[in-house]
Amino acid sequence: MDLSRLLERARNSALRRYWLNVGLRRSIPFNKPHGFRVVPLANGGIRVEVPFKRANLNHIHGMHACCLATAAELCSGLALIGSLDPKQYRIIMMSLHMDYHWQAKSRASAVFAPSEKEIDAQLRVPLGSSESCLYVAEVPVHDEGGKHLATGRITWQVKRWDKVRTNV
Repeated sequence: MDLSRLLERARNSALRRYWLNVGLRRSIPFNKPHGFRVVPLANGGIRVEVPFKRANLNHIHGMHACCLATAAELCSGLALIGSLDPKQYRIIMMSLHMDYHWQAKSRASAVFAPSEKEIDAQLRVPLGSSESCLYVAEVPVHDEGGKHLATGRITWQVKRWDKVRTNV
């Protein structure tokens, strides 16, 4: 599955967005119960929509903290895959830090849209001279009313495949 190509095609087509989400649910079974909906943004970046449903709720009937963290991680990872060629670069999450600001009592969405200039300056240029580099993605999570629920800081290690020392 050429994920970066699927993401690019899904930016302008509802049918391709549907098939992208079907493919993601099949290839990432851990996220299937959450019912996330991935929406590639027209100007670049990704939005992950989180439904307000029983599987995503905690014991006090609010959105579970880990559900919001998973949405932020998925959002930033897919945005990086959409910006970098996954055949050329490997990305691995090194750390995930969440700050929670408000209890989610309705649908939520995480949005991450790095600019090409940012990707070039923080990833492509440094990877020309070093084996790997770290990229910190800051992902805000908002509810459907626009209230800022949480902020995720996901640190990704990006490395060229020819520098990876493990067997694939």
